[in-house]
Amino acid sequence: MSGLATAQAKASAAHAPLGLYVHVPFCASTCDFCAFYQTQPTADGVGEFLASTAREAALVEWTRPVTTVFWGGGTPGMLSARDLEKLAETVRARCGGEPAEWTVELAPGSVTNERLAVLRAAGVTRVSMGVQSFQPSLLDALGRQHSLLQIDRAYERVRAAGFPSVNLDLMFALPGQTEAEWAADVREAVARAPDHISTYCLTFEEDTKLWVKLSQGRVKLDPEHEVRLYEQTWAQLAAAGYGQYEVSNFARPGHACRHNLNTWRMNEWVGLGPSAASQHGGWRGANIADLDQWQIRVARGERVTEDRLALTPALLAEDALIFGLRTNDGVEVAAWRARCPDAPWAAVEELLGRLADEGLATRTGPVVRLTDRGRLLADSVGAEVMEAFSSGLPVA
Repeated sequence: MSGLATAQAKASAAHAPLGLYVHVPFCASTCDFCAFYQTQPTADGVGEFLASTAREAALVEWTRPVTTVFWGGGTPGMLSARDLEKLAETVRARCGGEPAEWTVELAPGSVTNERLAVLRAAGVTRVSMGVQSFQPSLLDALGRQHSLLQIDRAYERVRAAGFPSVNLDLMFALPGQTEAEWAADVREAVARAPDHISTYCLTFEEDTKLWVKLSQGRVKLDPEHEVRLYEQTWAQLAAAGYGQYEVSNFARPGHACRHNLNTWRMNEWVGLGPSAASQHGGWRGANIADLDQWQIRVARGERVTEDRLALTPALLAEDALIFGLRTNDGVEVAAWRARCPDAPWAAVEELLGRLADEGLATRTGPVVRLTDRGRLLADSVGAEVMEAFSSGLPVA
């Protein structure tokens, strides 16, 4: 790379978005579908988590301002208002200014006016509430602990608190769920007029209660049913004015989740907390998924020790294609070819050409996008992209 190109790359990196993710690992109970690391809160455990998060934040070096913040879990709302304030102080001290977007995930049962007031005062701009379903029987089947009354009370409180953007999370292809029940859930969500709606197809992750039920034959997969629910979702939400910008995410104009978009575009983010992933400083990896061990390692000055990988241009290009093709904007392949000329582009181009021939993708100038049919097969497409990059050979 020439001196001019190196200088341009450094200048570009200095102005690139930077995300900050905090994993709050506390939950009152484990939902049947959830594979995220979590533990039940205790007074000592919460205190050590807050102290260790501050220690970990001090271990990470970055100079540019944080663009987006995202608190996930677990359930961040399990923290008291006072503890939320302490965590916010840690975050604000490292942001270098006001983040353009600050999201906090909340479960309906954890929403109180006191917590919301603290979050709003801290600068949180976006609340994402995990509703999953408006059908009591389906909530029960998922192991969710909230009721319809709690959903509505929580939503009213969030709106009254004045957050600029509110998301509702829904899940479909639940065991026993009919097309009519899912259509009703989408209608119920739209009726509450959130700014953003996420609709996730239920996945069966290992070491979850649902995985055990699947292995025992107590629940079954039905891919054709899932496809019908996907297509039904896209039509319903488009008619209601929600633009799809990723396979599972829909927003009114100006309300797409910037943190997620920056992640899918392979920009940098710093992860704090047990099991939190990071992509920063030339490395990708995660913290250990154990609260006590994470605290011990942070005290020793160690972080991002699990699944640690050096960030090569080829790895970033591969993941930019995998995640970018899930978005409606698609991927500007030429830009990644220029950034990473040594990747196996012949194999990738052959794959992209075959996807176009099969009606799964379109190409407009340098940009490749999946068609609606292609987005239904996005996971399979991602696997083929991985194969093309790993083999460097034409994909059969």
